[in-house]
Amino acid sequence: MNPDAPLAERMRPRTLDEVVGQQHVLGPGSPLRVAMESGRIPSIVFWGPPGVGKTTLARLIANHSDAQFLTLSAVMAGVKDIREAMVNAQMARNAKAPQRAVLQAGGGSRRTILFIDEIHRFNKSQQDALLPYVEDGTVTLIGATTENPSFELNGALLSRLRVFVLRSLDAAAITDLLQRALTDPERGMGAAADALPERWLSRIADTADGDARRALILLETAFELSRAAGRQDDALLDQLIGKGLRRFDKQGENFYDQISALHKSVRGSDPDAALYWFARMLDGGVDPGYLARRLLRMSVEDIGLADPRAQRMCLDAWDSYERLGSPEGELALAQAVVFLSVAPKSNAIYRGYKNVRAAVEKHGSLDVPMHIRNAPTKLMKGLGYGDGYRYDHDEEDGVAAGQQFLPDALLGTEFYSPKPRGLEIKIGEQLAQLRAVARGKPSR
Repeated sequence: MNPDAPLAERMRPRTLDEVVGQQHVLGPGSPLRVAMESGRIPSIVFWGPPGVGKTTLARLIANHSDAQFLTLSAVMAGVKDIREAMVNAQMARNAKAPQRAVLQAGGGSRRTILFIDEIHRFNKSQQDALLPYVEDGTVTLIGATTENPSFELNGALLSRLRVFVLRSLDAAAITDLLQRALTDPERGMGAAADALPERWLSRIADTADGDARRALILLETAFELSRAAGRQDDALLDQLIGKGLRRFDKQGENFYDQISALHKSVRGSDPDAALYWFARMLDGGVDPGYLARRLLRMSVEDIGLADPRAQRMCLDAWDSYERLGSPEGELALAQAVVFLSVAPKSNAIYRGYKNVRAAVEKHGSLDVPMHIRNAPTKLMKGLGYGDGYRYDHDEEDGVAAGQQFLPDALLGTEFYSPKPRGLEIKIGEQLAQLRAVARGKPSR
């Protein structure tokens, strides 16, 4: 071990028992544990946030099977590098190997594990270059990615991989890791075992935001800083940590998960959760204008005519933000978030419009009934355009009862069904009366 290596590298787990967290994939009887113990390691991809052990697990799998371990970075490697790695793997496959490295499926060949970090950065041609070698067992591929494999890996490669989702480490797991780093005489910080107060470890664990690597870097830096300053007051730690940064990617999986959480919290009428996700996205650097647009969408999709004020509230909040900017204008958007959350909900307009679109696609170009066609010329009048049309304002109650407006093929179809909530209660009552009148009289 290089004693000058960073603490995070020195403390990398050497066995599965040293891994903190991830028991859902490493615990007794779990699929990955069973695969390792049986010696049948499939090609896999580890999907999870930074600093949760993706690279570590790949190395442990290679050590456990005594396989040759090759690594590529998708940021740096090209198709040529992939081919060179495959030549290396083929040479190892044809060489005699120790007994426990023999593949159960075939004789005396030695396994090669190819680890590709940030595999989502490989383009389609690079991913395709891996396919034949994964298919014939030349390599056991282990990929690591922070992005959703469903979106970032092509279907052919993904179908040959098992996906294991790794989770962020909780504060307790990270604190345990920090304690190990302080007390490990071989790899840890040695004399620093009792040099840092417990409250510092708690602050570091919280600030790490589930990232073990980040936690160990902060621990090492905190120790060096306190030793140089000759003191350990909290102001010194504040200087190091500053404003803790939450994990966020404005174009990645985290972004879409959080906007989904905000939308569903509003739809579920939970203003506390909605405000939380709204603040989280602002904290992560999302453009408030984007959030304003999404809130406006929620007002028409999930509230609609149950409370038409919601749409106006969102437009006003958006306008207020444009005039005030951040941070003052964010309060107007927060106000809209709460209003949307507590407003009565209805997706009747949303569903009605979808039903209409489906009918348009299904029935094609249906003719407009003759009596409601426009007749600006004598020819069109002579052909019967507009014949029989009854002017609603001249009718009793302002409605020409029974007059047909839909094409014949759709006569009687009801696309819009108001919900019994908010203003749509009254809308529904009025609509029921109108439809009853329409059904009670002939169509012409």
